[in-house]
Amino acid sequence: MIHLGAPGWIHAMWLVPGVVLAGVHAMGARRRARRRFADDALLDAIMPPRRVWVTGVKIALTAVGMAGIVIALLQPQWNKREIPVSRRGREVVFVVDVSRSMLAADLAPNRLERAKLWIRDLTSVLEGDSVGLVAFAGASVVKCPLTRDVGFFELALEELSPETAPRGGTMIGDAIRKAVTQVFERSPRDGDETGGFRDLVLITDGEDQGSLPVAAAETAAAAGVRIIAIGLGSDTQGTPVPDPDRPGEFLTYEGKQVRSVLDSQTLADVAKSTPGGVYLKVGTGNIALDEVYRDLIRSGEQTTLETSSVTEYQQMFWIFLAIGLAGLFVEPLLEDQRRWSA
Repeated sequence: MIHLGAPGWIHAMWLVPGVVLAGVHAMGARRRARRRFADDALLDAIMPPRRVWVTGVKIALTAVGMAGIVIALLQPQWNKREIPVSRRGREVVFVVDVSRSMLAADLAPNRLERAKLWIRDLTSVLEGDSVGLVAFAGASVVKCPLTRDVGFFELALEELSPETAPRGGTMIGDAIRKAVTQVFERSPRDGDETGGFRDLVLITDGEDQGSLPVAAAETAAAAGVRIIAIGLGSDTQGTPVPDPDRPGEFLTYEGKQVRSVLDSQTLADVAKSTPGGVYLKVGTGNIALDEVYRDLIRSGEQTTLETSSVTEYQQMFWIFLAIGLAGLFVEPLLEDQRRWSA
């Protein structure tokens, strides 16, 4: 079955009958003009007669030439084929702490906003991987399922705040379990029973409150998930936590100021519980997540994330283009008026 790649040119086919009608009209007009000048016998005596059949052939060649070019512009195609196309990459889920301790200002403007900035830097260099987002405090919330739509992911990222999670606290283990069971694809692909193409990027200050994060990391490892843990905040004296309900004030508990201290040991244990896991201690410094992506994530094993098909046709336009150009080339070579012999 013939398929047209550019059907918008179909109306140009009206040029073909227009050329024929114009040619026939020109023949008749020329004949009438000759008869006004003199009768046929006298005209035949003073000038060579025209060969009407050659004039007809010239009109036909012009029409064929025009038709061939217009058909070529329509891009006729045939021999339809479906070509499978696979997209390979990794599944990357960001698990971000949005508890009140992430409002500590030992990173400017605070830990949470700095984490969001780093993640945006990373998404700018994504190379086709699927990304997801989980926010957690005392409870966990899936903010973005695995997607290749970076714009949608960044909208979900921008909304992160301490109000995102329904309960206060820091339950790292619950967040890891939610990411593994509700965000990552449920079954490994390409026959790899242990996965190996999944990364969980955990960004937190590590102050867990009894959610068994190491056990959760072991569950993640069994599902083929590697954890890259990023620790934020001071690990010495800690940093006071702003009170969101009292601007300029800090949280207190039993009359003492609440200070957030980075728990590096827990995060290191979580990371090393997964194959190839890495703990990156940022503290109050800086990290280039885009470089982490290139060095640790993108360089890892990839899987087929999506399989689709592309329809391909064999092009036929060149046949009609050749016919059209041949007709237009031959037409002026034909002479419809006889020559007198010397």
